[in-house]
This record gives sequence, C-alpha cells and structure tokens, in this order.
Amino acid sequence: MALIVQKYGGSSVADADRIRHCARRIVAAKRAGNQVVAVVSARGDKTDDLVTLAKQITHHPPPREMDMLLATGEQESVALMAMAVHELGEDAISLTGYQIGILTDSTFTKARIRKISTERMQQALDAGKIVIAAGFQWIDDDYNITTLGRGGSDTTATALAAVLQADVCEIYTDVEGIFTTDPRVVKSARKLSRISYDEMLELTSLGGGKMHSRSIEFAKKYRVPLSVRPAYSDGSGTLIAPQLDENAPVVSSVALVKNEAIVNLRDLPDRPGVLAAVFARMAERKIPLDMVIQDVAEDGVAAVSFTVPQDDLAEALTAAEMAVKSLGAGTVHHGTNVAKVSVVGSGMRTHTGVAAQMFQSLASAGVNMSMITTSEIKISALVDRDQSHAALIAVHDGFALHQEIAAAPSIGCVQRDGDARPRMPREQLERDVVSRLASMEDIVVSEVLLDEQQSRVTVRQIADRPGIAAEVFAAVAEGGVMVDMIVQNVSRDGFAALSFTVPRKDLERCLLLVRELLEQWPGAELSYEKDIALLTVIGIGLRTHTGVGERMFRALSEANVNVQLVNTSEIRFGVVVSKSDAGRAHQALIAAFGIPRE
Repeated sequence: MALIVQKYGGSSVADADRIRHCARRIVAAKRAGNQVVAVVSARGDKTDDLVTLAKQITHHPPPREMDMLLATGEQESVALMAMAVHELGEDAISLTGYQIGILTDSTFTKARIRKISTERMQQALDAGKIVIAAGFQWIDDDYNITTLGRGGSDTTATALAAVLQADVCEIYTDVEGIFTTDPRVVKSARKLSRISYDEMLELTSLGGGKMHSRSIEFAKKYRVPLSVRPAYSDGSGTLIAPQLDENAPVVSSVALVKNEAIVNLRDLPDRPGVLAAVFARMAERKIPLDMVIQDVAEDGVAAVSFTVPQDDLAEALTAAEMAVKSLGAGTVHHGTNVAKVSVVGSGMRTHTGVAAQMFQSLASAGVNMSMITTSEIKISALVDRDQSHAALIAVHDGFALHQEIAAAPSIGCVQRDGDARPRMPREQLERDVVSRLASMEDIVVSEVLLDEQQSRVTVRQIADRPGIAAEVFAAVAEGGVMVDMIVQNVSRDGFAALSFTVPRKDLERCLLLVRELLEQWPGAELSYEKDIALLTVIGIGLRTHTGVGERMFRALSEANVNVQLVNTSEIRFGVVVSKSDAGRAHQALIAAFGIPRE
C-alpha cells in the first residue's frame, strides 16, 4: 500500500465548493488503495484578514498572541476538510501540530521544529483513516502555540513525507505544473512532465515555479518525489524527482528576469581584499546582488560587475562609491534597461554545445549580450530589456522546447565518462529530519567544492556584437571540449573579453580550436593559464542572504588569496584562484561557512 502526502494551499480551500473538490480528490486517492495525509493551509485570505484585524487592535501585537490568532485559520480549514471527507463516506481525523506530536522552540511567528513524532499519524493511517494535518502551527515545551511563518506549509508537507517515507508528496497549486518558460510570453511553452531537483532549484531561484526553494532542497536530500499539480483540474502536473542521466533533457527550461541594473567597477587594484571591501559595503545595505562577474585582470588592474534590482540601483551606487573611496582606486559606472535570460538543464553537464546554441539563437535574433555567467546546469546572459521577450522566444525556439522530446543542440556532442532514497530506522529518520529542519534557515552555504583539474582560456579585444560568443563556443563545442565556467564582463570602447575554463587535459586541443578562429579577427588576443583551481560555494538563498559574498571574499582575503575570476548563479558562487592557493583557499571557505569536515 502506497503512502501519499498531499498539500493544499489557501486558494485551493477558499470556500465550501473548493473544500469539497479537494475532499473528493483526497477520497479518490484513498479509494485507489493508498494511505493519505493531507496538509491544509488556512482558507483563502484568512491569514491576511486575521493580520489586518490584529492591526486594528494594536500596531504592535505580541508575537505569542499573533501565533494564537493565526493558528485558528488552519484549525478551521482542517476541521472543515475532515467534515467534507466524512460526508463522502470515508473516515478522517483532523490534527493540529500538537496532536500530531510536533514540538518547536519558542521563537514565535518563526518557530523551528525540534521534534517530530509519527506515531499518532501512523496509528490513524493503519486504522484506515485519512489524516488531515495543519500546515504551519505547532506547540513549544510550555504548550504555547507557535507557527512556522509564511511559506512553511510546503516544507512541512515535505518533512512529513520524509519521516513517513511517503511514496510521493503532491503539492496542489493554481497552475497546471512547471512550464518550459512563461506561457504568457511564449505561446508555444510546454508543460514539463518531469524535472530534476537541481533544475527546479535553479528555476525557483529565478522566479519560476510555485514552490519554496527550501522545500525542494529538503526533498532532494531525502529523495522525496514532489508532484506539482493543479488544484482545479485532474491534470497530471509535473514530477520533481531525481533525473536519470539517459533521460535528462539537455535544456529543460528558459527563464527571464526583468528590471535588472548593472553596476560596473573599473580600474580596481588586482590584489586580495578588493572584492571583500566591495561586498562588505553591499552587505551593510542588504543589497541583493545577482550576476557577479570578474574577468582576468590586465596589467595589475581588475574590473568587477554585478546586477541588482532596478529599485536598489541608487543604494548600490552609493555603496560602490564608498568601496572605491576606501580602496583609493577605481571608478564606478552603471547601466539600466537590462534583463537576464537563462537556460536550465541537467543535460548540459555532458553536452558541449549548449552555450554555443544559446548564443547562436540570440545572435540570429539580433540580440547582443553584455554579460555572461554560468553554473553547472545554467547559463545566463544579460541583454537589452527592450529585446528581452524576443530573446526569450529565440532561445526557447532554438532549443525546440515546444517539442515533447526536444532535439539535442546541433552544435557539439554528448560526453559520457538514480540515487536510491536513504533508508534508515524510523526514529533515526525523525531525528535526522528534525535536525535538518531546525538549521534550514541558518544553512545558507551547504557545500564548498574544489576542482584542481581546470585551465583558463581568455580571448580579449573581440568586437562587441551579436554572434561573437556563439562563434567561439561553437568552435570549442565541435572539438568536443566541455566548458565549465564562462565569464563575459561589460565591454569597453566597443571591445569585449571572454574567459572560460576547460579540463586541463583538453587545454591544448581548445587552444588550437580558438587560435584557428582568431585568425579571422585581427587584433584579438589569446591568453591562458594551465594550472588554476575552481572553488564553488553552493547553497540556497545566496541572493537574498546578502552577506554570503562578503564573508566569502573576506575569508579569501584573510588567507591572502587573490581572485582571478568570479562567476555566480542563483545557488552557486564560483571563483578561480591560482592552483598554489587552492588548498589554503578551500580550507578558508570551509572554516568561514562552518562546513563539517569529513
């Protein structure tokens, strides 16, 4: 008998008709031979209404009393849902967090789970009952009602699915599932039947999807399959689960982020501590940085660029000017009216032609790129905002994402060199899940990786026009060379520079391919460094936790490590350092972020 955890958001249970509709779905799952736990949020705008009511009484409601108040919304919805299930002829029991056996600390409005007991739920399930569970309210050791805060229901449902070792966790929302891109912009956008955890993490951080990134990270750790399904229809939705390599699409989706602005710091000294000073100023003002890029310095002078939300540009420029002043060198420049286009796909780990295909698609549409940054499964390019919709459509069409089985890029080739869900005793699993939940908001950085098998290639003095990057990476891809990090900073005087890393074993072949291409571009310069190291800091919420970059670069500065290249994504910070500094840099970052040593 399978065990299913279902989660219904507030809009799904907003009124009696919708509650009855969800109850029919719950009962159908039970009658199909499954055990069912349904996690239910407060109805519709109930939570907002309660918050408004509290503010009419006092501008400073005590947090304990707010938790007492807000918990009533879920008690209402779980009771109504249990009644609806009973009306359909099935036995159901509604349970609050306390009745389930979940204890938290006493941090009101943002409590952290300390203990989960599955005994009562399991007894009810074994007795043939459907369990209707409250989504975000529990109690502390003193029997005070506590809440997990907004967005906690997805994580709660995933945690319950983990400790119960459920076969699937179904998240019901107001969308059909996860699409290849925004269907409001690209009419040919297609609903995905499956997407990997890593792809979904990148998409969620880009603003795609309908799930909290913490719940996806949690599901990935415990291998809980997540099914995002429409609450208002019988659509199959999208399964978020481990992706088998042979089934992995090269690119699964394309995302667009508008309202970006560029801050460009030029003529900075090329020495340890410079980036730490810049990021410290940004962190002081809690400015979220998006694309962060530093290319290889030239003649002892470096440049760093980053994007910020348009509304934060003025503050970012003030912080940048203060950083430049403290360094005693550098100039600050900025640009507006830009947008970020990103492709995401697990298959790009093994296919050499993804970057070339993306850049060629943009070039064919006449779209120029001002910045490029990459991660293991994502490539982002900054484009003119006025061309952003055309860019999105061009890239979506370029990868044929409207097709059920999209063809691999025509450029490049595939290089080939499921994890099982962890099984452990129930009590150990409960402790492990609780430990993970308790520290989730603290854990921003979860891993620091070191790759000492890379080399760096840089091409300077190339024309800043559409198609140049496509030609470079098409040549490299056709030669069967896998590219890891790609960096293109803001151009100067009509000329751009591209830097990228390749496996050291492929360096000579890569240089031959690039030299052949550069013969067509008089004035272009090629340089390389054979022995480098690539450090990657990985975590959820790197954009919103503004101190991550500052802590990272301060640690490297204190270790007297100079940074040659910087490249970021929503969940990764990558830096290139000298191979001789690799071990010292790695240990400094592990210590700075408190990563347990194995």
